[in-house]
Amino acid sequence: MRTNQAHSARVYDYMLGGKDNFAADRKVAEEVIAVAPYLPISVRANRNFMVRAARYLATEQGIDQFLDIGTGLPTSPNLHEVVQEVNPEARIVYIDNDPIVLQHARALLVGTPTGKTAYIDADIRDPHGILGAEAIHDTLDFSKPVALCLIAILHFIADENEAHEIVRRLLEPLAPGSALAMSTIAIDRAPEKVKSAVAAFNQRGIPSKTRTKAEVERFFDGLELVPPGVTQVHRWHPDAEARAIKDTDVSMHGGIAIKR
Repeated sequence: MRTNQAHSARVYDYMLGGKDNFAADRKVAEEVIAVAPYLPISVRANRNFMVRAARYLATEQGIDQFLDIGTGLPTSPNLHEVVQEVNPEARIVYIDNDPIVLQHARALLVGTPTGKTAYIDADIRDPHGILGAEAIHDTLDFSKPVALCLIAILHFIADENEAHEIVRRLLEPLAPGSALAMSTIAIDRAPEKVKSAVAAFNQRGIPSKTRTKAEVERFFDGLELVPPGVTQVHRWHPDAEARAIKDTDVSMHGGIAIKR
């Protein structure tokens, strides 16, 4: 566990106001915030998008199975808390590959007695390993709809072909009625600000990739996008908090689509 080297999940935790981070993470976060002061707002907007998206999938789409890849450190409300409030029998599998995330997830991501919550230590770059994991099949029934959640994870996959192949392979075994919920960095609203922030991360050993809105939309090809389609995350089914955010303070685009 290299606590002297910044890790994206812990930097993200710090920007959310969490305490599960180390000096190296805080140093990188503050240096990047100095270059891009909007980032904590964007990070919180993305987290709130996850909450709204999970609630929508559980309520409007009636999905009760969730596969969340790139979980990050537990920050309440977590995905299982949102969906199990709607349906206490909902089942959730969390995937991440950071030892500290693993430690905290096993301790905190417990879920309701009637539902089921599992955690798998795996890498998004290994869809075969994820889909073949025993805990996946002990928890989720792939003959029924599953919500695949890729929140703030695909910008860490620099190769575009690899990123699309990962999404394709993860969606392939999912039943009709399943959903893809995703968000990633896009540059359309404030290109120079976003490029500066990403460059600052890259220089500090956290490589990230920017995309245009059109490039983000390609990940949903073949699926039925839920209105309003791919948009800045604070503009997707906004609540009062989201409506108060300026467009230029959010560098994440996201959306939800249904597999038919």
